Amino acid sequence: MITIDDARMTWRGDAETVLVQPWGPDSVRVRSVPVGPIIDSEHALLTPARRTEVSFTRTDGLVVMTNGGLRVEMHEETVLSEVRQRPLHRCRLRFTDASGRALLEETDPGGALNLRARDFRPLAGDSFAVSASFASDPSEHLVGMGEYQQHQIDLKGTTLELMQRNSQASVPFVISSAGYGMLWNDPSIGSATFAVNRTVWESRMTRQLDYWITAGETPSQILHAYADATGHAPEFPDWAMGFWHSKLRYWNQQQIIDTARTFKERNLPLDVIVADFFHWPHMGDYRFDEEFWPDPDAMTSELKSLGTELMVSIWPQVALDSENFAEMSSRNLLVRTDRGMDAQMSFQGPSLFIDVMNPEAREFLWEMCRRNYGSHGIRMFWLDEAEPEYGVYDHSVYRHFTGPALEVGNLYPQLFARTFFEGQRRDGQTDIVNLVRCAWAGSQRYGVVLWSGDIHSTWADLANQIPIGIHLGASGIPWFTTDIGGFTGGRTEDPAFQELLVRWFQFGTFCPVMRLHGDRLPFEDVAAADGTPRLRSGAPDEPWVYGGDTTRILEHCIRLRRVLHDDVARAMGEAHDTGAPVMRGLFLEFPDDQVCWTIDDEFLLGADLLVCPVLEPGATTRRLYLPTGATWTDLRDGSLRAGGQWVETPVDLGSIPVFGRDGAGEHLLGRIQSALSDR
Repeated sequence: MITIDDARMTWRGDAETVLVQPWGPDSVRVRSVPVGPIIDSEHALLTPARRTEVSFTRTDGLVVMTNGGLRVEMHEETVLSEVRQRPLHRCRLRFTDASGRALLEETDPGGALNLRARDFRPLAGDSFAVSASFASDPSEHLVGMGEYQQHQIDLKGTTLELMQRNSQASVPFVISSAGYGMLWNDPSIGSATFAVNRTVWESRMTRQLDYWITAGETPSQILHAYADATGHAPEFPDWAMGFWHSKLRYWNQQQIIDTARTFKERNLPLDVIVADFFHWPHMGDYRFDEEFWPDPDAMTSELKSLGTELMVSIWPQVALDSENFAEMSSRNLLVRTDRGMDAQMSFQGPSLFIDVMNPEAREFLWEMCRRNYGSHGIRMFWLDEAEPEYGVYDHSVYRHFTGPALEVGNLYPQLFARTFFEGQRRDGQTDIVNLVRCAWAGSQRYGVVLWSGDIHSTWADLANQIPIGIHLGASGIPWFTTDIGGFTGGRTEDPAFQELLVRWFQFGTFCPVMRLHGDRLPFEDVAAADGTPRLRSGAPDEPWVYGGDTTRILEHCIRLRRVLHDDVARAMGEAHDTGAPVMRGLFLEFPDDQVCWTIDDEFLLGADLLVCPVLEPGATTRRLYLPTGATWTDLRDGSLRAGGQWVETPVDLGSIPVFGRDGAGEHLLGRIQSALSDR
């Protein structure tokens, strides 16, 4: 039976309750449970800022809710099952735009097939394995869903694991070219399949079905509604829009200071420099090792005088030999292992993860970091291992304060970021930006820059970063960066690696955040004064260590980033205001150009700069697409080209093709390719 009350419609029948309620303009939230009451969990969604006006129409067996540009049809029927010899009560949902054009609808029972679009399979306690099946336009294009290490821009025809891993961030929000966006508001481990014949979302363990749908005429409208529903990214601080420098790893404070001084001497702008992991005595101590970092106050003070902020690495692991382990274990602040060995990771010794789903654990972690880092003037944190990176990705083994990891595990990176954002806010900081290795829906509201994890120094991995950045932007995570040069596998003196590094640097110059990092070869051994070993370091990766054309190009890119400041700031402002990505797929600005939904090797910085990185070794030309509906200026030489065509353009090592839309980018003319021409 369907009832309407308080602008909501509810169906009850066959021991199931289905609730549909408005959740922002043009949007609804759908929840369903067997037997029990609807659960008021938050997960990614925020309570709408204002109530929207909705209308209902009722006919026999059908109630239609209209919320702006979205219509939801709730069909109910009672049929006699000859096999079961009793009546069956059914409810089926269909979503359309304001004109009645179908966007998405639950799959039909299929007659004698007797299929269930909402399928609950009971588990122990009050949990279920759940699947939700929908019919959709077989020709639609799909983007979003976070970060997956694959070179694929259209997700139609794919199956994606809903689980966090190192270099994989599951953000279960998808945008369709058919005119809708859908959030799977469930942090459980599962999968999503976007097949031609149906879309299927699956959870391995949950307590209710929960998703959110919005309708929009353009992807931009859909993303704006999604940002309103899950939170807007904060304003990006002006002082962080330039170049960030990092390596694995500076192992003492003098190295950090000397590097920052050299940047200044070479007139290279340096916004951020990083103290990477194992600057601490033991994992989970959350403080500097005094032997190698004797005066953090003096270090941060000098860096600030050079115009540079210090970012410090934080891992959520606590080693068994940490000074904090006994207290945290006794207070149940760590993730529980339900069976097997109680060592969740063993990098540099066995450790357990902090249970950030426990508010008391979040408070403990922030207090340690406030006392031992914030008190020294440090206001940026690198939240590594945020998935978390279990030694074995078997979520049936682990348990959190709020439930089994199978049920809530994907929420971990969002709450890890929240720990620091809320702590920094309480301490009066307003310009918050922290680096994270993983994210979930809603992470953007906690001031995160997501980087793509421990990728390799290969051309294939470089090419993957473009669709990854585009998908993350379409998933509501606008602040994106990569390890320029790849994290592992690069040997500094190798000419082949230097060519890859140059091309990656050129790409990184136009990313939302430009950040160098890597574990370069050959390695450097590190020891304490008494001879005991410490974690090794990688080879130097400062721009000037390479020499010749490589150094000239890298340093030119760093200076070019400063020229791009206003372009980056404008795009960052739009991300904050409207949810628009900083790094945009071409479809976002040109949704009616069907080719733009298929382009996986180009992107827009903001609305006006078309960036076409060179992605092959030894390339002398680059084939690229110019979208329909604009005139494009090649910002290397000022030549004009009409949109709606493929072009082949020459490139040399110092060249990255960048085009300005309808006259934009004049300030870049002559600056894109000057590194080699000025020799």
